[in-house]
Amino acid sequence: MSSASNAKPVLQGVNIKPRKGAQKATAKFEPTVFRDAFIGVISSAAPGNLDDLSVKLDAAGNTLEYRRYAETLFEILIAGRLLAPGGTFLEDGTPASPFSIFQAQDDLASIRKHVDVFHKLMRRYKYLLRGFEDTLSNLLQYINKFSPEDTNKLATAIGLFCSSGLANLTVLSVLFKEHLVKEGLSLLFVTTVFKTYLIDQSVDQFGLNLYKAGMSDRLLDFFPPNKRDEESFARHFEAEDMKQLVTFQNKKQLIMRKDNIIENVKSLLEESKVAECITYLKGQSKESGLSEPELIPLIWTGIMASVDWGTRVDQIDNQILKQVNFHSKLLGSFCTSPKTEIALMQTIQINFHEDARFIKQYRAVTQLLYKNDVLSESAILYWAEKGIKPQGKMVFMKQMEPFINWLKNASDEEDSEDEE
Repeated sequence: MSSASNAKPVLQGVNIKPRKGAQKATAKFEPTVFRDAFIGVISSAAPGNLDDLSVKLDAAGNTLEYRRYAETLFEILIAGRLLAPGGTFLEDGTPASPFSIFQAQDDLASIRKHVDVFHKLMRRYKYLLRGFEDTLSNLLQYINKFSPEDTNKLATAIGLFCSSGLANLTVLSVLFKEHLVKEGLSLLFVTTVFKTYLIDQSVDQFGLNLYKAGMSDRLLDFFPPNKRDEESFARHFEAEDMKQLVTFQNKKQLIMRKDNIIENVKSLLEESKVAECITYLKGQSKESGLSEPELIPLIWTGIMASVDWGTRVDQIDNQILKQVNFHSKLLGSFCTSPKTEIALMQTIQINFHEDARFIKQYRAVTQLLYKNDVLSESAILYWAEKGIKPQGKMVFMKQMEPFINWLKNASDEEDSEDEE
């Protein structure tokens, strides 16, 4: 059969138009053309009238390709010009945009009004959020190329963007770049960001957002290597009148230190190095300034974490008493006051309330610690009268009642003998 007979029929005189999406996908990427059109929209607004500008930007989204040129759009709104490779501005004779963060007055009130334009725009075009954060990250890596005044405006704006939820603090991660940290630019920048952020939000909210951004443990990394210590951190932010951030950092460091102590206790006890563990804990007490009542919950947590408890109830009951008996020397080394003994009882109470596998063994554990001279009679009686925690209070009091009564009776008998 000839090839001619296999040819497919062709419609003559029919103009088949490609779909609109296909046209956009194959269209030439021309950021300068978009820039010129976008600056034209900005220039058409009444000078200084940011409400009118917001209306113009809202309407322009129907004709300009905001989605495709999101980063170009935000470079113009933030810097007023397009960025060239290497962080310099594209110089092609085009005037800067009459509106941008860099064109704002270098004060909080002016920049806040400019930031409001971003909010209105992105409430209307939510798909711009991704391009917005990408643009911020791109700009931040070039803060060493901007003037100090423009850098400060950008930092203030980012503080407002982040505190209002328009941007995530993760955009600051680009400032961990070595050359920016070494020159002190990263620290200077985030100081302004944090100070602005804390005007509108609490330090607790700030800490939560730092955690979400994976940066809560990395604040010291913004400091140059020769100043990367707690003393330098406190001195710097106290000088910037940000004592709440110093307090936050101190609490965070204390939590990290406690977590490290628990992990090290666990590791040492897994290797049955009880003597080494006692030495380590005494060193940590001096180094960190943790008191015995602060240290004893960490020791108990480390002990519990070092044991493979299994799932069988009968085995767990025997195992908990065996472990408490074995570690009584360790616990006793750091239970030298009634206050610490009460802290230990409270720690065990909360632990057993949270892990129901052990809840029935609270009295047996307490009796064993009393027998091994870790807990005193006075501490146990105080716990029953005033020191018991709310968690499972009725359950533990009912369980402890026979032992408490026995201690009270024994105490009364001793008093009677002393009187005779």
